[in-house]
Amino acid sequence: MAKLKITLTRSVIGRPQDQRDTVIALGLRKVNQTVEKEDNAAIRGMINKVSHLVTVEE
Repeated sequence: MAKLKITLTRSVIGRPQDQRDTVIALGLRKVNQTVEKEDNAAIRGMINKVSHLVTVEE
């Protein structure tokens, strides 16, 4: 499967707790931190939920 590079581009300060939890579940802690995840439906759903906070590269 393809890998996705997910980067946290905006802070989670002032965001609802469920969005904070989603960002942490993706493995992101600091702004500009990047992680690589497998491309699957679960990860895509998490990215969709916090799409305004992250950028994604194929």
